Amino acid sequence: MALDQEIKLQLIPYLDYIEQPVVLSVSAGFDEISEKVMAFVREISEMSDKISIKSAKLERTPSFAIDKAGESSGIVFAGLPLGHEFTSFVMALLQVSGRKPKISDKLIEQIKRIDRRLDFTSYVSLSCHNCPEVVQALNIMAVLNPNITHTMVEGGSFKDEVEARQIMSVPAVHLNNEEFGGGRMTIEQILSKLGESVDSSELNNKEPYDVLVIGGGPAGSAAAIYAARKGIRTGLLAETLGGQVLETLGIENIIGIKYTEGPKFMAEVAEHVKEYPVDVISAQRAAKLEKKEFLELSLNSGAILKSKTVVIATGARWRSIGVKGEQEFKNKGIAYCPHCDGPLFAGKDVAVIGGGNSGVEAAIDLAGIVKHVTVVEFMPELKADTILQERLRALKNVTIVTNAQTKEIAGSSKVESLAYADRESGNETTIQVQGVFILIGLVPNTEWLADTLERTKIGEIIVNKHGASNVPGVFAAGDCTDSAYKQIIISMGSGATAALGAFDYLIRNG
Repeated sequence: MALDQEIKLQLIPYLDYIEQPVVLSVSAGFDEISEKVMAFVREISEMSDKISIKSAKLERTPSFAIDKAGESSGIVFAGLPLGHEFTSFVMALLQVSGRKPKISDKLIEQIKRIDRRLDFTSYVSLSCHNCPEVVQALNIMAVLNPNITHTMVEGGSFKDEVEARQIMSVPAVHLNNEEFGGGRMTIEQILSKLGESVDSSELNNKEPYDVLVIGGGPAGSAAAIYAARKGIRTGLLAETLGGQVLETLGIENIIGIKYTEGPKFMAEVAEHVKEYPVDVISAQRAAKLEKKEFLELSLNSGAILKSKTVVIATGARWRSIGVKGEQEFKNKGIAYCPHCDGPLFAGKDVAVIGGGNSGVEAAIDLAGIVKHVTVVEFMPELKADTILQERLRALKNVTIVTNAQTKEIAGSSKVESLAYADRESGNETTIQVQGVFILIGLVPNTEWLADTLERTKIGEIIVNKHGASNVPGVFAAGDCTDSAYKQIIISMGSGATAALGAFDYLIRNG
């Protein structure tokens, strides 16, 4: 297997950053995947005299560990780390060699203090754009602490193991052979889940902000940048920087950028935020907002942050369909991201619920992987753009069902069927499927506000042309508001508007 010439050219300068010699310890057999893994490591080693290869007997074959000479790093790649995971491999190579990970010193010390054995396994697909963040976070933890190990398992190379563990959504993380978590996770979130969260007293002692932005998506990031540029004390609270855009693959409608992908775009936005003196607080969730002398934001951790003004930009999440079986079979056949989880359903029958742009795009993508796709739409006609509908109808392994109400998703230990009813006749039909992808729009992340602010019946915060809510000093932006359209570029504009509105409020009210 030869690396693409363009990839090799991009890799060469990174290999110059290797600080100490590293060894690729390879466990390989005589199968086709083993041959590809061996070809991969050989080609990499030939590109640098600081990389050598040796044979090893590892838990999985084919796999390889990245170690220093005579010293185990605890990092193993099982299968080929290509696609989105090639960057994870390169970063691991550099960090094992001694290059410091790009995280705060406080996080580094927090990881080093862990004094118990933690053996992580992450299951990924190479098309998953959420997986690299988890893989890279766990690799960093393994590099920094000898009590921690991490093995990345590429699902396509270990189908039997994936099937045996009933993994139907990636990334899926196991800790000491038990399920630990799934979906995108930052280092901070992993540490919090391990019970290693930041001391709340440190957050309680923070000085009040002029503007506190809640949310790290396009709207929140734009609000933080615009506020910081005004020279006022700015804080940004987010579970993770990026928001819902991290779930988006192809983006072609940001003016001036012909094409980008969600994770790449938001990584660049995050770097832009860091160019300004914004106090970023990660892996924390807002729980309650009260107006006292200052606006006081209570966090789930028990900490309280204070600010003169607040910009709420908590975005939205995928809407649940609310039928029997949906909660029971999440990550057991029910999925929301076709790019991440589609490869796990190769050769199987699946259903897509939703006939808007997201649903139809998902069905088109899945049709190239799975055996058959059934699109189930509640309305009498599909709602997607005409060009997408034409592409969908041209596919031979797609069935379109309209005017249908989903009634139940059923199975034993995982999804086996979906039942829907014709909305005119009431007749019910059950189809046998192994996966159900639900793409029926978004719901705003505003439940935590309770009766604090005026909201629409579906929970959107009502704002005026300045981004102001009905509570003085509280502004909102992006998909959590009653904006007419939910688009990245509109969210960024509304974030800027809300920050400017907050700045004007401070000028008027001191």
